[in-house]
Amino acid sequence: MRAQMLFFFLLSVPLIQYVHGDDASVPDISDLDTGGLSRDSFPKGFVFGTASSAYQVEGMADKAGRGPSIWDVFVKIPGIIADNSTAEVTVDQYHRYPEDIDIMKKMNFDAYRFSISWSRIFPEGTGKVNWEGVAYYNRLINYMIKRGITPYANLYHYDLPQALEEKYLGLLNEQVIEDFADYAEFCFKQFGDRVKNWMTYNEPRVVAALGYDNGYFAPGRCTKTMGNCTAGDSATEPYIAAHNLILSHSLAVQRYREKYQKTQNGRIGILLDFVWYEPLTRGKLDNYAAQRARDFHVGWFIHPLTYGEYPRTIQEIVGDRLPKFTAEQVKMVKGAYDFVGINQYTTYYISHPQKNEQKVLAYSNDWHADFNYYKNGKIIGLKANSYWLYDVPWGMYKALMYIKERYGNPTVILSENGRDDPGNVTIALGTQDTLRINYYRGYLHQLKKAIDDGANVIGYFAWSIVDNFEWRSGYSLRFGIVYIDYKNNLTRYPKMSAYWFQKLLARSNN
Repeated sequence: MRAQMLFFFLLSVPLIQYVHGDDASVPDISDLDTGGLSRDSFPKGFVFGTASSAYQVEGMADKAGRGPSIWDVFVKIPGIIADNSTAEVTVDQYHRYPEDIDIMKKMNFDAYRFSISWSRIFPEGTGKVNWEGVAYYNRLINYMIKRGITPYANLYHYDLPQALEEKYLGLLNEQVIEDFADYAEFCFKQFGDRVKNWMTYNEPRVVAALGYDNGYFAPGRCTKTMGNCTAGDSATEPYIAAHNLILSHSLAVQRYREKYQKTQNGRIGILLDFVWYEPLTRGKLDNYAAQRARDFHVGWFIHPLTYGEYPRTIQEIVGDRLPKFTAEQVKMVKGAYDFVGINQYTTYYISHPQKNEQKVLAYSNDWHADFNYYKNGKIIGLKANSYWLYDVPWGMYKALMYIKERYGNPTVILSENGRDDPGNVTIALGTQDTLRINYYRGYLHQLKKAIDDGANVIGYFAWSIVDNFEWRSGYSLRFGIVYIDYKNNLTRYPKMSAYWFQKLLARSNN
């Protein structure tokens, strides 16, 4: 159905006409509409980049000395991945990174947000170093710098070493705080002479909630009534995992600031996902529900990192199930970021629950909020391929202004933004991604509006540079601005959206 909708939509818009000549792969981009946006629409020095994660693009999952992560085990559970695929090869960026970096350069991007696989550096999570893995990241970083692409290194994107899960239940054990900080410090030592932008965790809320509340992501733990899990406690484990994520992030930041920041002249932050939650009605109860949703979502992490404590709503609802920070930990946690990354994709309406039915104790039930995608019979925005993704540009503006007003206008990097198409589309159809262009144009207009209204946003990263392994969805959907031909040698084909960025990001002094 989605492919048909896309086909009929494309009939009404001009397709790129590819120019045949010395470079047959370069289309005529003069007709692409940037909506009046250009690089000059944004502040001087504003960074435009693309993003990916190690597990989703690298491949070589069980080769070159890499140890397994919790996802390598999780994907082998029968039926867990939509198309029964794995990330053993994915798009093989381990070998093809020069090609991908060259595409970024050609499309006028400034930076690449990649992630480092913890278990490629430390196959057992701690102890013995896999120097072959270190050499790979050196090659990747050096080639970025050679091509004028600034490296933005993320230390963790869902992929805890399996050895630590088996040794002490991973994020549920406070030992992970020191182990993560040791791993982070090793990376600062090895790569910090060239990497000046560090991120500790990508979407720790997703890690804690989907990993421990409903078991939808690795390690797949939850109360049995909350998901298809064999072990776990949705009432307590999400909060324990989140607490250890905050403390390990903060310890890594402390070590960076004390030992490396002054000499390496870099900065460090954390990446938080933030769906904007809009009250369904103007009523008091729906407004309270929307605020609870924001607190349990982004506030769960940015509030303690800014103010040294969890949001009061979480404290009051969760009570004794919520771990406490010691006075010494508060000193370490409060202010533990130089910037905050915001991954912003979509927006939902939130309403107060109609029924006060007794539900099992669980993080997601603690919200006391209902999700809505329609208001007065009208859908909130054009639905993408994924069930959770609606095209709602105004939510970007509201999310960024909320961070500005509630958390002291911190330095923000818009660290992920994008939409997906079906995975089974042909090269011809998949590269004519007009809906993705419309999405990016709408969201970038709202980003600019937020900046014009005072939000301290210094960069924007499109998700993703290439189609790749999308966790539970496998290869059944495509988020890339570059099409990957999985049937023919993983050949790369820049989509219309990639050329749209090329036009948008052209430098006026070229």
